[in-house]
Formats: sequence, C-alpha cells, structure tokens
Amino acid sequence: MLTTKSYHVRRRQNHSTIHLTSFLVASLLNASIAFHLPQPTIRRQTNLSAKSICTFDSSDFAGKVGDWPYNDANLNRIDNSNDSFFYDEPRFVTHIDDKAISLLTEFYREEFLAMTNTAPLDILDLCSSWISHLPTGVKYGRVVGVGMNAKELQANTQLTEYIVQDMNQQPTLSQFEDNSFDVICNVVSVDYLTKPLEIFQEMHRVLRPGGISLMSFSNRCFPTKAVAMWLQADDIGRLTIVASYYHYSADWISIEAFDLKEMQATPPRPSAGEVFRNPASLTAWMNTAAAVARNNQGDPMFVVKAVK
Repeated sequence: MLTTKSYHVRRRQNHSTIHLTSFLVASLLNASIAFHLPQPTIRRQTNLSAKSICTFDSSDFAGKVGDWPYNDANLNRIDNSNDSFFYDEPRFVTHIDDKAISLLTEFYREEFLAMTNTAPLDILDLCSSWISHLPTGVKYGRVVGVGMNAKELQANTQLTEYIVQDMNQQPTLSQFEDNSFDVICNVVSVDYLTKPLEIFQEMHRVLRPGGISLMSFSNRCFPTKAVAMWLQADDIGRLTIVASYYHYSADWISIEAFDLKEMQATPPRPSAGEVFRNPASLTAWMNTAAAVARNNQGDPMFVVKAVK
C-alpha cells in the first residue's frame, strides 16, 4: 500500500520509470518558473474499502472550479513534437505488468457491478490501444475507443467502435452528445495530456449523471512525452495532480484516490531455538517469505475516480 514515506520504484526498458536529473527538470520548466503543486490535506478513510487512500473535496484545493492553476511550463514536455509521429508505429505491448493489469481489471469489475444502472454500460476508453482491460461478465453496450494508432484500435476486440484522434491536438469530444456514457476510463496515459482542462471538461460533459471516470496510472511512462510536473511529482503528488484536474475542470460529486496494490508483510524469521525444535519451520518460513516477495514485486497501480 502507498504511504507518504515509501514508494515503489522500478525500471523497465520499454516503458521506463520516471527519472530526470535536476538540471533537465529545471531546463524543462524554463529554469525561472518554480513548480508548486497544490497539496490537499489528505484524509485517510477508515469507512472505505481497503484499496481507498483518500477522498478530495473543494476545501483541499486553493482555488475553486474554473481557477485553473497550471501554466505552459507545468505542462511542457521534453519532446513537444507532434504525437502522431511518436505513435505512428503500432506497439502491441502492455505498459504495466500482468499483476497490475489483473488488479485494474478486477477494480473495473467491482466498480461496474456496483453501478445501479441495470442497462448495458456504455464505455468511453480515452487514449485507447489494442486492449482495454475491461472485465468479462459485465453487460456492455457501446464501447468506444479514442486513440492514436488505427492498427492498435482495430486489434482491440473489446471495442464496438473507435476513433483515431490526438487528444493533445484536438481535446474536444464533439462527436459525442452530452450524457452519452456511463464510464470513461484512461489507462496509463493521463500523464501525457497537455490540455487536461479541456479534456476533463469534455469528459464531464459526455458522462451521464451518476457516471464515473477512472484515470489509472503506474510509475512508468515515456519520460520525453510526460508533462513536466508529472516528472517532478511522487506518487502522492501524481494522485493530487489528477484529482486537481477533476476539481478545477467541473463540478464533480466526488473525487477519490485508490492504491490497487496491497503489499504483504514478511513473516518473522523463526528463532534458532524454534528451528532446532522444528527444522521444517525454517523451510516453511523461506517459502512464505519468497511468496511474499513475489507478490510485492511488480508495478504499482493507482486510480483516481470521479463521479458526475
């Protein structure tokens, strides 16, 4: 589980963990502009599920809805070239590990089944690709993917339709009427959005009342394409960034942050006396400790959920 003192950090070759030198970050932010992320008072909840970290309300933020606090430097990137070049070639890979995917899919299942709407769910998958991680056993109606690469979208069997669109160039969802979807999801791509205000406003518009938006992310990204303030933030900071996108964009009923990965504690090692009396206890401890270590390895998975 996420704490304010300990964060899970890993490196991968195909989708590297965020890391920049102080010099590079300063250059990215044009050196003279200081980055100050609005930090809410995080209230840990005891009456919510074990995966819930906190909820946010308007008093957690310095400004009110519409008082957008971020400038061009905050949303600057190392590579500001057109994203269509970067995503021109299809990538039929997953950018989080299998355990994180499983946790996200199960979280989706719980959220979808908890919705009171008995009709099939209409889903909008933003920044979609060749897989949407949607669970089986749920009734779906329209499942629309909006993404960058046509070949990836064509390969996504969970979609009923798709649209090739660069949300950083065209942040509107004008092809959809108001109140069109029950769920909007975005998997490990919120960190790449350079026009989050417009996009989150559009998300609010096309969601039906009572609909939910689920923005999920891990600790890996393409650093050259992530926005500057994301690269500077830790896990708590990134949760706050996404929550602030919701808060400043529209009037949401609720905003809540989740840590989907539950870390297990290694059991205490048996004492020398215990091993002398029962030699098998050492083998049992080693097997259990190894199982715990395997569980705790891998990518973290966070979600910020908002309800319209």
